[in-house]
Amino acid sequence: MADLAGEITVGAYLAARLTQLGCRHLFGLPGDFNMNLLDEMLTHNDLEWQGGANELDAAYAADGYARVGRTVGAVITTYGVGELSAVNGVAGSFAEDVPVVQITGLPSTDAIRSGARLHHTLLDGDYLHFARMYREVTVAQAVLDRTDPTAEIDRVLSAMLAASKPVYLGVPLDIAKAPVPADRLRTALVTPASDPEAVAAFTDALRDRLPRMDRLTVLAGPGVHRRGLEAGVARLADVPGIRIASQVGSKAILDETHPASLGTYLGDRTLHPGSQAVVDDAGVLVMVGTVYSDFSTGFFSHRYQPGHAIEIALDHARIGPALYPGVRLDDGLAALGEVVAGLTFAPQEDVPATEPPVAHRADDEPLDHTTMWALMQEWLPASTTLVAEMGTAFFGALDVTLPDHSDLLGQPVWSSIGYTLPAAWGAALARPERRPVLMIGDGSAQLTIAELGRLLTHPSAPVVLLIDNDGYTVERKIQSPEAVYQDIPAWDWNALPAALGASDAVVHDVATPGALRDALAAATDPSAAHFLRVRLHRDDAPRLLLELAEGIAKVNATT
Repeated sequence: MADLAGEITVGAYLAARLTQLGCRHLFGLPGDFNMNLLDEMLTHNDLEWQGGANELDAAYAADGYARVGRTVGAVITTYGVGELSAVNGVAGSFAEDVPVVQITGLPSTDAIRSGARLHHTLLDGDYLHFARMYREVTVAQAVLDRTDPTAEIDRVLSAMLAASKPVYLGVPLDIAKAPVPADRLRTALVTPASDPEAVAAFTDALRDRLPRMDRLTVLAGPGVHRRGLEAGVARLADVPGIRIASQVGSKAILDETHPASLGTYLGDRTLHPGSQAVVDDAGVLVMVGTVYSDFSTGFFSHRYQPGHAIEIALDHARIGPALYPGVRLDDGLAALGEVVAGLTFAPQEDVPATEPPVAHRADDEPLDHTTMWALMQEWLPASTTLVAEMGTAFFGALDVTLPDHSDLLGQPVWSSIGYTLPAAWGAALARPERRPVLMIGDGSAQLTIAELGRLLTHPSAPVVLLIDNDGYTVERKIQSPEAVYQDIPAWDWNALPAALGASDAVVHDVATPGALRDALAAATDPSAAHFLRVRLHRDDAPRLLLELAEGIAKVNATT
């Protein structure tokens, strides 16, 4: 830690702030405009460099790191070409409320003022094109100059904490090494506190309403994960009569074998039989950290009325039309827990457990999705981060009951293909005690495959299942299955781990249930990383994906 009575550079100050916020890894790529900044930031011993193959991958990795680690992520790029490569990843973080700081190394302040015609620019003298672009996908931005840069860093990072969304910092070459007082680091940056009066009013309103209700159901969303409040939801589940459902972005927020668990809510495609009615017909529905989108509601097939519910959001609470601004999610959930702790709600009907997928094919028959997911259900060990790409992998994973101390990492709102491979790398760094198991389709993997070697050489010995099914299966199920644009080049997948630097990874070529069973048994050994090429028929897909693809096709057909 720097001498807080002396001076440090702007770069070292930024690094110190990030480590104070729990960030221990910096993702990105070097470029001539950010190397001053990198040199200064990496002199801070607690910040470890993680170089990606490209800036998009680095942004995805920072996102996965922040989600799984319940911390903040940081990605650093060079000006123009680098920051534009990262913008899709940052947009996904914005859409899904993930706190990530995009740090861009800019040319010097003299070059910016003079409009010098430098490389990586548009040769028009305007150096703020790209900072303005980032305004659309970040909640705060700053291009630092010599006028109190530490105050600007603190302002931007504080906005990230308050909104749980990305921010943008542009740091010119000369500013990165500029000396600044270190004493501001004595004051920690924290998430804004709730308004005590608003919390008191909300608590009183809950005390007035809830004792008059005989049933209470909680719909828990990904905001609970973002704030690390899973324990608060678990305490609610222990109150007699309360039932808990999760959204697709927060599967297993409560142990899925808990008696109060309703599983994952997806409107009329909800996985637990009878669970939809418990949510839609709740005496009182409490939405905690939820999102509202096509995927989270089963393509708007939900029957509950959000406007009639009790909502506890990141920065406000609401009871029907009554709004309580300034009640933060942490305190709103604590208030709910306090009020219900002394209540007993009427017992709700038992909801039948989801029927687990059954391996219905013989060991020597061609493998299909149903059998693959049944074998995954049997095999998944405790303390796993299951990382599932949007499409066949994610919607198959929703049917799996996760083991204890496990999590599902996906991107159900932004749904950018290729996200999960770099995100699994970030997740492995954030939670090294949890072994990552990545399931990704061949089409998605081709976008970000350069990080495969980096992932497979991580000490947590990840397991990667590459679903080889000849192209974009999810798109085929939506429209034009035989169109040429659904095809992808055939790759020698078995050769890729070694070619990308993971020569010690164990490679399995799987086409039958027996081969998959054997490969998973071998992968149980945590001393080595395993890469499974899993061959499936082009037109086979998990049952939930087929239902949702049908919903997308119907919506698209009306436009």
